[in-house]
Amino acid sequence: MKKWAIIVAGGSGLRMGQPLPKQFLMLADRPLLSYTIDAFFQAYPDIHMVLVLPPDFMEMGEQLIQAGYTGKNIQLAQGGATRFDSVKNGLARTDPSNAIVFVHDGVRCLVTAALIRRCYEKTVETGAVVPAIAANDSIRLRSLAADSAGVNSTAVLNRDRVLLVQTPQTFYAEWLHEAFMLPYQEQFTDEATVVEQMGRSISIVEGEETNIKITRPIDLLIAERYLQQRS
Repeated sequence: MKKWAIIVAGGSGLRMGQPLPKQFLMLADRPLLSYTIDAFFQAYPDIHMVLVLPPDFMEMGEQLIQAGYTGKNIQLAQGGATRFDSVKNGLARTDPSNAIVFVHDGVRCLVTAALIRRCYEKTVETGAVVPAIAANDSIRLRSLAADSAGVNSTAVLNRDRVLLVQTPQTFYAEWLHEAFMLPYQEQFTDEATVVEQMGRSISIVEGEETNIKITRPIDLLIAERYLQQRS
């Protein structure tokens, strides 16, 4: 089956406090985004990739491709106002026939080729897969409404039943194309929630503790430490 990877890197990364979006920040002397790209080509050298980038940084994306990925099957697409819009823009560049589509956060730069292959193999069997890891901390659910004293009550959840979802979320291309014809809804927090709206079931594969999402400056230091351990 043909393989497509939509790498969602359309955010501004304001929490990093940097003028550049976080996907272009340097990690061990390389742009963070390049680690993500490399992992997918290591897993499947024949994969077709769509990088979804902020509109103002499309030229920087072109420069990244020219510097290290000439000859690779990489296209660019502009990010949208929401993640849903960004994925939809990337999905428009893909072919739904006889294909599997990965959707991955560009700033989960420590994803491994092994996890990517694991997601693909399970998707071939079941059609829709997300990687996830168990919650290690105690979990409480806060009520939406406050009581008369202005306090929101909380309830303890069984953490053994709680999963922390990662990417790449992986699907039959036809399922994902069909799902993204729906109008945007607030509960669409990731691609799996969109596909579930079509009545599809989602399978789980074991994620990786190191598959962290870079959102704060401290995350760059953690990622650099993980890279040192790998090498």
